[in-house]
Amino acid sequence: MHKRMGTSLALGLILSACGGQVASDQNASAQADQPAGPATWSDRTRSQLRQAIEGRVAHGLDHMAFDATASNDAALNEQALRYAAALARGATDPTKLYEVYTVPRPSPDLKAGLAAALRAGNLTQWLDGLAPQDANYKRLSDAYGKLVRQPQNPDTRIEGNGEAIKPGATDPRLPAIARELVVLDYLAPDAARGDSYAPAMVDAVRRMQADYGMKPDGIIGSEALAILNMSDADRARAVAVAMERLRWLERRPPATRIDVNIAAARLTYWRDGKIVDARKVVVGEPDTETPQLGSPIFRLVANPTWTVPRSIEKKELAKKGPGYLRANNMVWKDGWIVQQSGPKNSLGLVKFDMQNDHAIYLHDTPAKALFGMVQRQRSHGCVRVEDALGFAEMLARDEGVLDEWHKARETGKETFVKLPHQIPVRLLYQTVLFDDDGEPIVRNDPYGWDDRVGAALGFKAGKALRVQSGAADVGP
Repeated sequence: MHKRMGTSLALGLILSACGGQVASDQNASAQADQPAGPATWSDRTRSQLRQAIEGRVAHGLDHMAFDATASNDAALNEQALRYAAALARGATDPTKLYEVYTVPRPSPDLKAGLAAALRAGNLTQWLDGLAPQDANYKRLSDAYGKLVRQPQNPDTRIEGNGEAIKPGATDPRLPAIARELVVLDYLAPDAARGDSYAPAMVDAVRRMQADYGMKPDGIIGSEALAILNMSDADRARAVAVAMERLRWLERRPPATRIDVNIAAARLTYWRDGKIVDARKVVVGEPDTETPQLGSPIFRLVANPTWTVPRSIEKKELAKKGPGYLRANNMVWKDGWIVQQSGPKNSLGLVKFDMQNDHAIYLHDTPAKALFGMVQRQRSHGCVRVEDALGFAEMLARDEGVLDEWHKARETGKETFVKLPHQIPVRLLYQTVLFDDDGEPIVRNDPYGWDDRVGAALGFKAGKALRVQSGAADVGP
């Protein structure tokens, strides 16, 4: 069993367990056994629809309007199907919100489901089974309910008093600041103690400031507090968006797969329904974002070459001379700049070839220092994997091609090893993770992608503090 968990925050949110029968499937089966009859509305089913819509806060849909007061069947059908679609597939369409979104989505037959529920006289059971049934969705629902029921708690905000906190100072706000730094992954939990602004905490603040384009002086002023402060309204919006993103996903994902959370820059490898590995990755910086894709790995590439895309050639290499190309093992070939195999190659020593139309794939990198950063949105769009050689070894062993992989590596030349079974990869975006106690933790939104989902769900604009990184190298 492989295990490489490098954080105290569990990545369970986007990783629903496989193998269990989905409740909506059970409901559909049960309803199919009901005797045939007219699919008409009754006082009972009208009441059930009204109660379901009134309880939509459980799904973070309380900012959207649904009408269950219509008097005719056609209008009731329309509203019931609209609400059912929001639960089953999401109230928003990610393919319209984003230029690229190809992650597989659920596609239940809602018209047939509604007809069966009306015949059975049990709309509640059908609707209850449409949303995700896993424990993480339930935790999000519970957290959202608590956030919207309670008034804004002033104790959760770190108030500014006009005075910046300088290194070495003492201040009663420092314990609260330390807690937020731990949540954002800048400070180790065991370093968050006392009201003294100690060196470990100063270093954490400096790294946070650098990530957000601020002067990294370690002084906690109004700008730093703006990053650390998040209102309950901001948290509620983030949790509602997280639930919506889960509703976009198929309820029974492949039992063996790789999930990459772009927002958290972490990869999780599932094998036969269980997490067997998790590790850091580096993903696209905010101006060259890694898209949300569903795309399988079909082969491993040992000692890969890299054909430099035109965009990188023009932006990064146009002003470089022949000396730079020679120093980085780059040559012109058929009108393209090609970086040859070797330790300096921007793809490192292994590429995980994926099938998609966007030239996005997983790969190794010689820029190992990037994995030590908290905000790892640093690439031109592809996904760099921590200890990629170790990960390739793991996949090759699990797929039964370890000998072929070893022989391919030993050639020192670009060599392809086809996997006997393609491994599905989902590139997802989730800004809410879970801590070790299963409580939702709202992290920052590095691409600002929560804004468009939140707006589509009816929320007012939230705080969008985007990472300012700047690519560290010319790699993909």
